[in-house]
Amino acid sequence: MSTESHSSGGRVLVGRVVSDKMDKTVVVEVERRVLHPKYRKYVNRRQKYKAHDEENTCQVDDVVVIKESRPLSRTKRWVVVDQRRSDA
Repeated sequence: MSTESHSSGGRVLVGRVVSDKMDKTVVVEVERRVLHPKYRKYVNRRQKYKAHDEENTCQVDDVVVIKESRPLSRTKRWVVVDQRRSDA
């Protein structure tokens, strides 16, 4: 996924929707691989972000692109900008 089309400031991440139970909000899990400093082995690190989904179109297991934005609530600082269905 290229980030040039979303280049209006802020970080851009790609992750998987793990929860869509809230209204206009999805929980996105982003996984990254980092090199362990002592053992020199790559390990997977996961982090969850709450992202704004204005149309409530995202479902669990969808792959989405999220972009950093201004604070929208106490814990929500990301917005869904692109979505790919998991069943496609």
